Amino acid sequence: MIRPIVKYPAPELEEICIPVSDFNSDLKELAGDMLETMYSAPGIGLAAPQLGVNVRLIVVDVTAGQEDGYQLVLVNPEVAEHSGRQKEEEGCLSIPGITAAVERPDWVRVKAQDLEGNEFEIEGNELLARVLCHEIDHLEGILYLDKLSPLRRDLLKRKIKKLIRAGEW
Repeated sequence: MIRPIVKYPAPELEEICIPVSDFNSDLKELAGDMLETMYSAPGIGLAAPQLGVNVRLIVVDVTAGQEDGYQLVLVNPEVAEHSGRQKEEEGCLSIPGITAAVERPDWVRVKAQDLEGNEFEIEGNELLARVLCHEIDHLEGILYLDKLSPLRRDLLKRKIKKLIRAGEW
């Protein structure tokens, strides 16, 4: 089921999410809804708080569903190791139509669990590293806006407030 995506400045986007402890059918349903919502947006990553659900769950597909075998579901993910730097334009489904250059690690190793509770690790570089970091940040209540210089962040926040006042957000 496609669910509505929570938009900035909703307060639930700034909350630290709780770890998943029940690996049940509700979790599987949520993950399925997240994938369907992400693909329909379209996007390449989505975190549970973007659907208003305060749990540590993310979905990622750097092909946006265009190729098989790239779909990832990560429960309780955390960056275990990272290296390098990249700075690229980044967007967010909760901040539609607005992008900014954000610095992220060029390579990451992430520890997570699958929908059954089994632990695994995944490594990613370039775009995958960027998306994993972006989505894991959501679980900590961190938006890509928070990673910008104060001047750039304030400029974009003013732009969003203007869009809200105009009824276009």
